[in-house]
Amino acid sequence: MDVAENRNVPYMPGDGARSRLLDVYQPGTVRPGMPSVLLWHGIGADERDVLAPLAREIAGRGMHVFVPDWRSDMPDGGRSHLLASLRYTQENATAHGADGQRIVLAGWSAGAGAAAGVALRPELFDGWRPAAVVGIAGDYGRPARTTGTAPLDDLAEVEPTGIPFGLIHGSGDSTLGSGSSRAFHRALRHHQWPAQFDEPDTDHAGVIMSEYDPALRRCRSTSAPHALRAGAWTARLIASAAAPPASDGASRTRASVHHGEGPAVP
Repeated sequence: MDVAENRNVPYMPGDGARSRLLDVYQPGTVRPGMPSVLLWHGIGADERDVLAPLAREIAGRGMHVFVPDWRSDMPDGGRSHLLASLRYTQENATAHGADGQRIVLAGWSAGAGAAAGVALRPELFDGWRPAAVVGIAGDYGRPARTTGTAPLDDLAEVEPTGIPFGLIHGSGDSTLGSGSSRAFHRALRHHQWPAQFDEPDTDHAGVIMSEYDPALRRCRSTSAPHALRAGAWTARLIASAAAPPASDGASRTRASVHHGEGPAVP
């Protein structure tokens, strides 16, 4: 896998504290027409390293991946960090050889709801919309860190815009059951949003190619087969969501649910 890593890139001035940092994963071969990927970690503070295995897997499929630290324990719940990382990607992606106009928002756990919120409430972000959203093991019934409202509630208040949603959640997730993603997928389809739900045989950490270490009290990379399969599945889902739509639009209007050890389409 030919991937270059540009680490510790400041995306937000410190203003009396250390600057907020992100890592950029650059593919050796860029797939033409592919947008950039902004990938948000979960509720643990400054855990961009947890997403490194998944980010490498995504970049290996021809996409630039931006992975910022953010802190959910800030007074605003991390909103300023998340939005600053979005602005950085929009304004600086081209300097990294990436596309700053078309960005796929992807997030794990609390980051999943944050990404969904941006797509559903574009009026809060100067009308900006992502090219696609991929929610990884998220809970969409809780207020999103980006909007302060629950994506499930927002669906009833907004008109569908055609932004495709890809949802993935481990069937063995005991931290946050996959029913949350399944319910959001049903709601998306009910409100006429293009959506796909995948449910690999793994847990909350395995879906990002990691495992939880109780001693460290955080996730770390793993070579467990279920996590490697699930992480590759997540990367394929992001690549599929990022791909330019088919000329007939079919790939953006089909409802689909996939279970097991691998997706229906590689």
